[in-house]
Amino acid sequence: TNPEKESSVFTEAIQRDIAWLGFKWDELLYSSDYFGRMYEYALELIKKGLAFVDDQDQDTIKATRGTLNEPGVESPFRNRSIEENLELFVAMKEGKYSPGDRVLRLKIDMKSPNMNMRDPVIYRIVNATHHNTGDDWCIYPMYDYAHPIEDAIEKITHSLCSLEFEDHRPLYNWVLENLDDFKEKHPRQIEFARLNLTRTITSKRYIKQLVEAGIVDGWDDPRLVTLGGLRRRGVTPAAIRKFMENIGVAKSNSTIDMQQFEYFIREDLLLSSVRVMGVVEPLKLTI
Repeated sequence: TNPEKESSVFTEAIQRDIAWLGFKWDELLYSSDYFGRMYEYALELIKKGLAFVDDQDQDTIKATRGTLNEPGVESPFRNRSIEENLELFVAMKEGKYSPGDRVLRLKIDMKSPNMNMRDPVIYRIVNATHHNTGDDWCIYPMYDYAHPIEDAIEKITHSLCSLEFEDHRPLYNWVLENLDDFKEKHPRQIEFARLNLTRTITSKRYIKQLVEAGIVDGWDDPRLVTLGGLRRRGVTPAAIRKFMENIGVAKSNSTIDMQQFEYFIREDLLLSSVRVMGVVEPLKLTI
């Protein structure tokens, strides 16, 4: 949903890695396949009085969001008429404004104890070429808005996320419950702990810093625990699958010892590796 941070490099790598692991999928689907429908759903929310165009800049919106102990402050543009909001949002889509001039926000509750429910931004203006849709759009949906809609369109039953998205679940449900197409029946978001390994990093954000700084030789550097890096290191897909089956899925954050992963690598190679014994420096013996 953000053309400035994503590229075809990631989507192609995901496809390649999944195939290497031994899995297949029925269809190749992108969030951007539904940009048109997401835009129409945004118009629906505006017509219901549940979304508004805000002229405040990013810093002001952040400053008025409040804290964990203090409620947020409502935008002075929050009570614009439905007609004005529709006119402004259509103008945003048509490229009549520059990035940062206006955003579309949901109208929920600026006093909510959950920060994610304090009139979150769901559309912003971005003048960048998208790797899948090109220059068709100059407004892009935020992840928290796009995520539930694409799940519902694809008839996902259970959307699996890592634990940091637990506080986002009320927003996930709110979006779907306020859209006519999905309010009767929609996906359920369930959060699980992400996989952390000792003596290494698994965060895409941190690995991206290493790649861009030239500290490692790309995303498939053998020193990384990316699937591409493990593949170059000689780790087999079977070893990774066995490791994942053994550790299971947790509901609380924890860290797995790297030695446990290496155990499954050795166990797999034990059965598949070719062994050769040779005499490098022969010594003649008289018996």
